[in-house]
Amino acid sequence: MTVLLAGDIGATKADLAVFSAEGGARDPRAEATLASADYPSLEALLRSYLEGVDVSVERASLAVAGPVINGRAHMTNLDWTADEQDLAGALGLSSVDLLNDLVATATCVPHLDEDDLHTLSAGEELAGGAIAVIAPGTGLGEAFLTWHDDHYVAHATEGGHTDFAPNDEIQDGLLRYLREQHGHVSYERVCCGMGLPDIYTYLKSIGYAKEPDWLRERLSGAEDPNPIIVEAAMDTDRLCPLCRAVLDVFVSVLGAEAGNLALKVLATGGVYLGGGIPPRILPILEGDTFIDAFLGKGRLAPMLARVPVRVILNPDAALLGAAYYGLAQV
Repeated sequence: MTVLLAGDIGATKADLAVFSAEGGARDPRAEATLASADYPSLEALLRSYLEGVDVSVERASLAVAGPVINGRAHMTNLDWTADEQDLAGALGLSSVDLLNDLVATATCVPHLDEDDLHTLSAGEELAGGAIAVIAPGTGLGEAFLTWHDDHYVAHATEGGHTDFAPNDEIQDGLLRYLREQHGHVSYERVCCGMGLPDIYTYLKSIGYAKEPDWLRERLSGAEDPNPIIVEAAMDTDRLCPLCRAVLDVFVSVLGAEAGNLALKVLATGGVYLGGGIPPRILPILEGDTFIDAFLGKGRLAPMLARVPVRVILNPDAALLGAAYYGLAQV
Protein backbone atom coordinates (compact mmCIF):
# COMPACT_ATOMS: atom_id res chain seq x y z
CA MET A 1 0.00 0.00 0.00
CA THR A 2 1.49 3.34 -1.11
CA VAL A 3 1.59 5.80 1.76
CA LEU A 4 1.93 9.48 0.99
CA LEU A 5 2.93 12.24 3.38
CA ALA A 6 1.12 15.46 2.45
CA GLY A 7 1.69 18.80 4.09
CA ASP A 8 0.69 22.45 4.04
CA ILE A 9 3.81 24.23 5.28
CA GLY A 10 3.18 27.83 6.27
CA ALA A 11 5.22 30.47 8.03
CA THR A 12 3.24 29.99 11.24
CA LYS A 13 2.24 26.34 11.22
CA ALA A 14 2.57 23.12 9.27
CA ASP A 15 -0.44 20.84 8.77
CA LEU A 16 0.65 17.27 8.02
CA ALA A 17 -1.09 13.96 7.36
CA VAL A 18 -0.51 10.63 5.68
CA PHE A 19 -2.76 9.26 2.95
CA SER A 20 -3.05 5.96 1.14
CA ALA A 21 -3.93 5.47 -2.51
CA GLU A 22 -6.75 3.19 -1.37
CA GLY A 23 -8.25 5.70 1.08
CA GLY A 24 -7.81 8.75 -1.14
CA ALA A 25 -7.36 12.41 -0.26
CA ARG A 26 -10.55 12.62 1.81
CA ASP A 27 -9.33 9.99 4.28
CA PRO A 28 -6.31 11.52 6.09
CA ARG A 29 -4.52 9.57 8.79
CA ALA A 30 -2.06 10.53 11.52
CA GLU A 31 -2.90 14.22 11.22
CA ALA A 32 -0.78 16.74 13.14
CA THR A 33 -0.11 20.47 13.28
CA LEU A 34 3.40 21.64 14.16
CA ALA A 35 4.64 25.17 14.86
CA SER A 36 7.00 26.02 12.00
CA ALA A 37 9.11 28.39 14.10
CA ASP A 38 10.01 25.55 16.46
CA TYR A 39 12.20 23.95 13.80
CA PRO A 40 15.38 25.16 12.06
CA SER A 41 14.43 23.68 8.69
CA LEU A 42 11.73 21.86 6.77
CA GLU A 43 13.77 18.67 6.99
CA ALA A 44 13.86 18.90 10.80
CA LEU A 45 10.10 19.49 10.97
CA LEU A 46 9.29 16.54 8.70
CA ARG A 47 11.73 14.27 10.52
CA SER A 48 10.08 15.10 13.83
CA TYR A 49 6.65 14.27 12.41
CA LEU A 50 7.74 11.03 10.73
CA GLU A 51 9.32 9.75 13.94
CA GLY A 52 5.86 9.69 15.49
CA VAL A 53 4.08 7.96 12.61
CA ASP A 54 3.70 4.19 12.85
CA VAL A 55 3.42 3.54 9.09
CA SER A 56 6.14 3.43 6.46
CA VAL A 57 5.86 6.56 4.34
CA GLU A 58 7.13 6.21 0.78
CA ARG A 59 6.61 9.62 -0.82
CA ALA A 60 5.83 13.22 0.09
CA SER A 61 3.83 16.02 -1.54
CA LEU A 62 4.28 19.33 0.24
CA ALA A 63 2.65 22.73 -0.26
CA VAL A 64 5.04 25.53 0.69
CA ALA A 65 4.50 29.28 0.95
CA GLY A 66 6.86 30.55 -1.75
CA PRO A 67 7.87 30.05 -5.37
CA VAL A 68 9.07 26.58 -6.38
CA ILE A 69 11.61 26.61 -9.20
CA ASN A 70 13.33 23.47 -10.49
CA GLY A 71 12.32 21.54 -7.40
CA ARG A 72 13.73 24.09 -4.99
CA ALA A 73 11.86 26.58 -2.81
CA HIS A 74 12.73 29.43 -0.49
CA MET A 75 9.76 30.20 1.70
CA THR A 76 8.66 33.81 1.44
CA ASN A 77 7.83 34.51 5.09
CA LEU A 78 10.12 31.94 6.72
CA ASP A 79 13.89 31.64 6.32
CA TRP A 80 13.86 28.08 5.01
CA THR A 81 15.19 26.71 1.75
CA ALA A 82 14.13 23.25 0.62
CA ASP A 83 15.12 20.98 -2.26
CA GLU A 84 13.10 17.99 -3.43
CA GLN A 85 16.04 15.64 -3.98
CA ASP A 86 17.82 16.66 -0.78
CA LEU A 87 14.68 16.08 1.29
CA ALA A 88 14.01 12.71 -0.32
CA GLY A 89 17.55 11.54 0.37
CA ALA A 90 17.67 12.85 3.94
CA LEU A 91 14.31 11.33 4.89
CA GLY A 92 14.65 8.05 3.00
CA LEU A 93 11.70 8.69 0.68
CA SER A 94 11.41 7.60 -2.93
CA SER A 95 10.41 11.11 -4.00
CA VAL A 96 9.35 14.52 -2.70
CA ASP A 97 7.20 16.99 -4.64
CA LEU A 98 7.25 20.64 -3.57
CA LEU A 99 4.25 22.73 -4.65
CA ASN A 100 3.55 26.38 -4.19
CA ASP A 101 0.80 26.56 -1.56
CA LEU A 102 -1.59 28.29 -3.95
CA VAL A 103 -0.97 25.64 -6.58
CA ALA A 104 -1.99 23.11 -3.94
CA THR A 105 -5.12 25.09 -3.07
CA ALA A 106 -5.96 25.45 -6.76
CA THR A 107 -5.44 21.71 -7.28
CA CYS A 108 -8.09 21.10 -4.62
CA VAL A 109 -10.69 23.45 -6.15
CA PRO A 110 -12.20 20.99 -8.68
CA HIS A 111 -12.67 18.50 -5.82
CA LEU A 112 -14.52 20.84 -3.46
CA ASP A 113 -18.12 20.14 -2.51
CA GLU A 114 -20.89 22.70 -2.04
CA ASP A 115 -20.36 22.46 1.73
CA ASP A 116 -16.76 23.59 1.19
CA LEU A 117 -17.84 26.80 -0.54
CA HIS A 118 -19.80 30.00 -0.03
CA THR A 119 -21.05 31.79 -3.13
CA LEU A 120 -20.72 35.57 -3.33
CA SER A 121 -21.85 35.81 -6.96
CA ALA A 122 -23.42 32.88 -8.82
CA GLY A 123 -22.49 34.13 -12.27
CA GLU A 124 -22.58 31.79 -15.27
CA GLU A 125 -19.80 29.22 -14.99
CA LEU A 126 -18.34 28.14 -18.32
CA ALA A 127 -17.42 24.43 -18.31
CA GLY A 128 -13.69 24.02 -18.84
CA GLY A 129 -13.09 27.75 -18.42
CA ALA A 130 -9.99 28.97 -16.62
CA ILE A 131 -10.30 29.32 -12.83
CA ALA A 132 -8.57 31.98 -10.72
CA VAL A 133 -7.62 31.50 -7.07
CA ILE A 134 -6.61 34.37 -4.79
CA ALA A 135 -5.90 33.82 -1.10
CA PRO A 136 -5.20 36.46 1.55
CA GLY A 137 -3.73 35.00 4.72
CA THR A 138 -0.22 35.45 6.10
CA GLY A 139 0.63 36.58 2.56
CA LEU A 140 -1.39 37.02 -0.65
CA GLY A 141 -1.20 34.01 -2.93
CA GLU A 142 -2.50 33.77 -6.47
CA ALA A 143 -2.79 30.84 -8.90
CA PHE A 144 -4.99 29.67 -11.76
CA LEU A 145 -6.20 26.48 -13.43
CA THR A 146 -6.62 25.62 -17.08
CA TRP A 147 -8.40 22.65 -18.66
CA HIS A 148 -6.22 19.98 -20.30
CA ASP A 149 -7.74 16.87 -21.92
CA ASP A 150 -10.15 15.74 -19.17
CA HIS A 151 -8.96 17.57 -16.06
CA TYR A 152 -7.79 20.87 -14.63
CA VAL A 153 -4.09 21.67 -14.18
CA ALA A 154 -2.95 24.28 -11.65
CA HIS A 155 -0.35 26.93 -12.46
CA ALA A 156 1.75 29.03 -10.08
CA THR A 157 2.07 32.79 -10.05
CA GLU A 158 3.61 35.36 -7.73
CA GLY A 159 0.91 37.86 -8.63
CA GLY A 160 0.47 38.98 -5.03
CA HIS A 161 3.83 40.75 -5.30
CA THR A 162 2.83 42.93 -8.25
CA ASP A 163 2.51 46.70 -7.77
CA PHE A 164 -0.46 47.90 -5.75
CA ALA A 165 -2.71 50.24 -7.74
CA PRO A 166 -5.04 52.47 -5.67
CA ASN A 167 -8.59 53.11 -6.83
CA ASP A 168 -9.69 56.09 -4.73
CA GLU A 169 -8.30 58.96 -2.67
CA ILE A 170 -8.05 56.95 0.54
CA GLN A 171 -6.05 54.27 -1.27
CA ASP A 172 -3.92 56.98 -2.93
CA GLY A 173 -2.91 58.18 0.51
CA LEU A 174 -2.39 54.64 1.75
CA LEU A 175 0.01 53.96 -1.12
CA ARG A 176 2.06 57.05 -0.25
CA TYR A 177 2.10 56.06 3.44
CA LEU A 178 3.17 52.48 2.71
CA ARG A 179 5.82 53.61 0.23
CA GLU A 180 7.38 55.75 2.95
CA GLN A 181 7.35 52.79 5.33
CA HIS A 182 8.39 49.95 3.03
CA GLY A 183 9.58 51.23 -0.35
CA HIS A 184 7.97 48.90 -2.87
CA VAL A 185 4.26 48.40 -2.22
CA SER A 186 2.70 45.22 -3.55
CA TYR A 187 -0.87 43.96 -3.31
CA GLU A 188 0.39 41.59 -0.63
CA ARG A 189 1.61 44.56 1.41
CA VAL A 190 -2.01 45.76 1.63
CA CYS A 191 -4.14 42.67 1.24
CA CYS A 192 -3.03 40.07 3.79
CA GLY A 193 -2.63 39.76 7.53
CA MET A 194 0.31 42.13 7.73
CA GLY A 195 -1.65 44.75 5.79
CA LEU A 196 -4.49 45.19 8.30
CA PRO A 197 -2.40 46.94 11.02
CA ASP A 198 -0.86 49.25 8.40
CA ILE A 199 -4.29 50.22 7.07
CA TYR A 200 -5.45 50.80 10.64
CA THR A 201 -2.47 53.01 11.48
CA TYR A 202 -2.87 55.01 8.28
CA LEU A 203 -6.60 55.66 8.73
CA LYS A 204 -6.02 56.60 12.35
CA SER A 205 -3.21 59.01 11.38
CA ILE A 206 -5.42 60.92 8.93
CA GLY A 207 -8.25 61.19 11.45
CA TYR A 208 -10.63 59.06 9.43
CA ALA A 209 -12.37 58.01 12.64
CA LYS A 210 -11.63 58.19 16.35
CA GLU A 211 -9.87 55.30 18.06
CA PRO A 212 -12.04 54.26 21.04
CA ASP A 213 -10.30 54.10 24.41
CA TRP A 214 -11.34 50.48 24.95
CA LEU A 215 -9.86 49.50 21.62
CA ARG A 216 -6.60 51.32 22.31
CA GLU A 217 -6.24 49.40 25.55
CA ARG A 218 -6.88 46.06 23.89
CA LEU A 219 -4.45 46.74 21.05
CA SER A 220 -1.68 47.98 23.36
CA GLY A 221 -1.20 44.55 24.93
CA ALA A 222 -1.88 42.39 21.88
CA GLU A 223 0.77 40.33 20.12
CA ASP A 224 -1.49 40.06 17.08
CA PRO A 225 -3.83 43.02 16.50
CA ASN A 226 -5.66 41.44 13.56
CA PRO A 227 -8.30 39.41 15.46
CA ILE A 228 -9.09 42.48 17.55
CA ILE A 229 -9.48 44.72 14.49
CA VAL A 230 -11.67 42.16 12.70
CA GLU A 231 -13.83 41.52 15.75
CA ALA A 232 -14.35 45.25 16.36
CA ALA A 233 -15.26 45.77 12.70
CA MET A 234 -17.94 43.08 12.80
CA ASP A 235 -19.36 43.51 16.32
CA THR A 236 -22.88 44.80 15.71
CA ASP A 237 -23.34 45.60 19.42
CA ARG A 238 -20.24 47.77 19.64
CA LEU A 239 -19.22 48.53 16.08
CA CYS A 240 -15.95 50.45 15.70
CA PRO A 241 -16.14 52.79 12.66
CA LEU A 242 -12.35 52.92 12.41
CA CYS A 243 -12.01 49.13 12.29
CA ARG A 244 -14.92 48.83 9.88
CA ALA A 245 -13.17 51.29 7.59
CA VAL A 246 -10.03 49.14 7.75
CA LEU A 247 -11.94 46.11 6.52
CA ASP A 248 -13.76 48.17 3.89
CA VAL A 249 -10.41 49.25 2.44
CA PHE A 250 -9.07 45.72 2.68
CA VAL A 251 -12.11 44.20 0.96
CA SER A 252 -12.11 46.85 -1.75
CA VAL A 253 -8.46 46.16 -2.58
CA LEU A 254 -9.11 42.40 -2.52
CA GLY A 255 -12.06 42.81 -4.87
CA ALA A 256 -10.07 44.94 -7.28
CA GLU A 257 -7.15 42.50 -7.39
CA ALA A 258 -9.51 39.51 -7.73
CA GLY A 259 -10.98 41.29 -10.74
CA ASN A 260 -7.49 41.96 -12.12
CA LEU A 261 -6.62 38.26 -11.84
CA ALA A 262 -9.92 37.24 -13.43
CA LEU A 263 -9.16 39.46 -16.42
CA LYS A 264 -5.56 38.28 -16.78
CA VAL A 265 -6.49 34.58 -16.95
CA LEU A 266 -10.00 35.09 -18.41
CA ALA A 267 -11.51 33.21 -15.48
CA THR A 268 -14.79 32.14 -17.05
CA GLY A 269 -14.73 29.07 -14.79
CA GLY A 270 -14.88 31.22 -11.66
CA VAL A 271 -12.84 33.04 -9.03
CA TYR A 272 -12.20 31.35 -5.69
CA LEU A 273 -11.13 33.18 -2.54
CA GLY A 274 -8.88 31.05 -0.36
CA GLY A 275 -6.69 31.75 2.62
CA GLY A 276 -7.56 32.22 6.25
CA ILE A 277 -9.11 35.70 6.11
CA PRO A 278 -12.14 35.49 3.75
CA PRO A 279 -14.11 32.93 5.83
CA ARG A 280 -13.71 35.17 8.88
CA ILE A 281 -15.13 38.26 7.17
CA LEU A 282 -17.99 36.75 5.14
CA PRO A 283 -20.59 39.34 6.25
CA ILE A 284 -18.41 42.14 4.88
CA LEU A 285 -17.53 40.26 1.69
CA GLU A 286 -21.26 39.81 1.10
CA GLY A 287 -21.77 43.57 1.04
CA ASP A 288 -21.43 45.78 -2.01
CA THR A 289 -17.80 46.82 -1.45
CA PHE A 290 -16.13 43.65 -2.71
CA ILE A 291 -18.33 43.09 -5.75
CA ASP A 292 -18.27 46.78 -6.73
CA ALA A 293 -14.46 46.70 -6.73
CA PHE A 294 -14.41 43.35 -8.54
CA LEU A 295 -16.67 44.70 -11.29
CA GLY A 296 -14.99 48.11 -11.48
CA LYS A 297 -13.21 47.45 -14.78
CA GLY A 298 -15.02 49.81 -17.11
CA ARG A 299 -16.14 48.19 -20.36
CA LEU A 300 -15.25 44.71 -19.06
CA ALA A 301 -17.66 44.93 -16.11
CA PRO A 302 -20.47 43.01 -17.91
CA MET A 303 -18.09 40.13 -18.61
CA LEU A 304 -16.93 39.98 -14.98
CA ALA A 305 -20.55 40.01 -13.83
CA ARG A 306 -20.85 36.56 -15.43
CA VAL A 307 -17.85 35.17 -13.48
CA PRO A 308 -18.84 33.09 -10.43
CA VAL A 309 -17.13 34.17 -7.22
CA ARG A 310 -16.88 31.75 -4.29
CA VAL A 311 -15.16 31.64 -0.91
CA ILE A 312 -13.35 28.44 0.05
CA LEU A 313 -14.56 27.52 3.54
CA ASN A 314 -12.54 24.31 3.95
CA PRO A 315 -9.44 25.26 6.00
CA ASP A 316 -7.58 22.17 4.73
CA ALA A 317 -7.77 23.04 1.03
CA ALA A 318 -3.99 23.34 0.57
CA LEU A 319 -3.33 20.10 2.45
CA LEU A 320 -5.98 18.28 0.43
CA GLY A 321 -4.60 19.76 -2.78
CA ALA A 322 -1.13 18.49 -1.93
CA ALA A 323 -2.65 15.07 -1.26
CA TYR A 324 -4.63 15.04 -4.52
CA TYR A 325 -1.50 16.01 -6.42
CA GLY A 326 0.67 13.40 -4.73
CA LEU A 327 -1.84 10.58 -5.09
CA ALA A 328 -2.26 11.37 -8.79
CA GLN A 329 1.47 10.67 -9.31
CA VAL A 330 1.15 7.06 -8.07
